[in-house]
Amino acid sequence: MTLFHHRIVIKSVSLFVIVAGAFMLVCLPVSLAYSENAVNAILLSSGVTLGAGLTGWFLAGKFNKEELGKRESYLIVVLTWIGMAFFGALPYLFSGAIPDLTDAFFESISGLTTTGASILNDIEAVPKSILFWRSLTHWIGGMGIVVFSIAILPIFGIGGMQLFVAEVPGPTKDKLHPRIKETARRLWGIYVILTFAQTALLMAGNMDLFDALCHSFSTVSSGGFSTRNLSMGAFSDYSQYITIIFMILAGTNFTLHYLLLLGRFKEALKNEELWLYLSVIGLAVITISSVLVLNEYASFERSFRDSLFQVTSIVTCTGFGTADYMLWPKFSWFLIFLLMFVGGCAGSTAGGIKVIRHLLLFKNSFLEFRSILHPAAYIPLLYNGKPVSQGIRSNILTIFFLYLLTFSIGSLLIIMTGSDKITAMGSVVSCMGNIGPGLAATGPASNYFLMSVAGKWILSALMLIGRLELLTVYVLFTRSFWRK
Repeated sequence: MTLFHHRIVIKSVSLFVIVAGAFMLVCLPVSLAYSENAVNAILLSSGVTLGAGLTGWFLAGKFNKEELGKRESYLIVVLTWIGMAFFGALPYLFSGAIPDLTDAFFESISGLTTTGASILNDIEAVPKSILFWRSLTHWIGGMGIVVFSIAILPIFGIGGMQLFVAEVPGPTKDKLHPRIKETARRLWGIYVILTFAQTALLMAGNMDLFDALCHSFSTVSSGGFSTRNLSMGAFSDYSQYITIIFMILAGTNFTLHYLLLLGRFKEALKNEELWLYLSVIGLAVITISSVLVLNEYASFERSFRDSLFQVTSIVTCTGFGTADYMLWPKFSWFLIFLLMFVGGCAGSTAGGIKVIRHLLLFKNSFLEFRSILHPAAYIPLLYNGKPVSQGIRSNILTIFFLYLLTFSIGSLLIIMTGSDKITAMGSVVSCMGNIGPGLAATGPASNYFLMSVAGKWILSALMLIGRLELLTVYVLFTRSFWRK
């Protein structure tokens, strides 16, 4: 018996590469509509990507129609994201928008992992079709290219359950439907509804179709790439408030969206994670806006709107900006830094540690106090009125330990590349949490262009590790993974 079903791995990854090549062609109408010279670059990028995907597909040959094993699933997920990032860099390279491979890969994986960290100094000088591809990579990665393809894989006799577990390794795996293929379809249905609803509302403001669609791609995916140098600061107050609403929706568990669509309001509103998520945003906004008002930053409305926008953007890991929080009082941007460790809800497009893990960790800590006083008592850990298994509790502790360890090592490595400690820590936590802007030299008014080559590759790896919630990537580096 072989360790891996190599044909299934190659066939699956090739299929995802083919999907990426097909998505590139969606940018053609944009290039033609604006009479740009990026048509050849898009066609060449798509052709190379499709060619590579089809070659791998046919060379893999036939395979047994069996359910994917765990090893194959983890390999497929990690290799798919890496492969998609390399091929996703081609439009930047071939168009000349980003001629350097390191920078192009950084921008590509930042898009696909919905990080939103950029190396572009003049975004508005880039062809609109390339900017459209840049935002589209957010949209593809937002729900996960693997989850998207779960609805396609069964056609070729490849099961999808193991892929779903590898792609969405959070502490809860709520299903909207007993069959994983139907779950993927419903998730993407909600995703598409949110995207076009925001597009319509933004167009009702001062955005044209191009800007509205690109920013909707970035918002619903919790990405953060904008078509303007000033990000969302270039648009009206109305557009900013609409974006705030959809950032909050994107950071909410999509299972709750589905329950609301079914009219099961009481069930959705009883969710403990949802209330903690909204409470964190609310308390942070009240605190920061109060600090800004007391320091005469601006009018009350402006202080409230900027703090609401930036807090929501950071907690949901979207990364849009309307103000440079590095110019705020130090207490405010330090609180922003702490919020980078929070993350959105499980089952959302947001990155980070996730609110549910914080909630369960706090609950578990208080249970330990009670256990000290009543050592013989059995005190279950409850979430939404149901007991949480020991396996989930162990998983949460492992994630927290690995997250902090990765943050510490990553920060040291970035410092070794020449960055100051504040820039290093802000960049690492931002890329790990798939947020985008960091602190100091990589803050909201700057970007990652001046980061060293080594630093960009380290941060690119951290984006992938964070997007797949650490364990999916780290398990590949364990000895047991490569043994029968």
